[in-house]
Amino acid sequence: MSNRDALRDRARTFHALHVPGRPLVLPNAWDAMSARLVEAAGAPAVATTSAGLAWALGVADGNALDREPALAALARITAAVTVPVSADIESGYARDAAGVAETVRAVLAAGAVGINIEDAAHGRGAAPLRSVAEQCERLAAAREAADAEGVPLFVNARIDTFLRGAGGVDATLERAAA
Repeated sequence: MSNRDALRDRARTFHALHVPGRPLVLPNAWDAMSARLVEAAGAPAVATTSAGLAWALGVADGNALDREPALAALARITAAVTVPVSADIESGYARDAAGVAETVRAVLAAGAVGINIEDAAHGRGAAPLRSVAEQCERLAAAREAADAEGVPLFVNARIDTFLRGAGGVDATLERAAA
């Protein structure tokens, strides 16, 4: 079985863990050993935590960690476990949709089969969140990049309206519907 086939199989396994009415508890890891411990405790999958990963590398959370060290850490995590891994990629480690696509290709190359991507606009002045249109473009780029690689990447679009104080329930639902 090729690496790509194995990645596709892990992605399908990860998708199968998402069952309506049965929430998936997805423990977070920040390095290879914490991922091994999560797997040894019986978790069917592992997620990375952007904060924990950044802190383990001596960097602040909130898009301060560069893509390359984050992806190198991700590759060590995926190599340490046999269960599917989903990566918290903050805002995609990119300024634009093309950069998000590049990140997704690198995430797949690192062996992860899911991503968590937020709509926060770190360091972009007064607007705490990206516009709905811009975030949709970024999510579409992520999906297209994964599809081009032939891997059914699980994409979790995190909506930070409450965390960033950028709206209430209506704003959150508008973003979710987009």
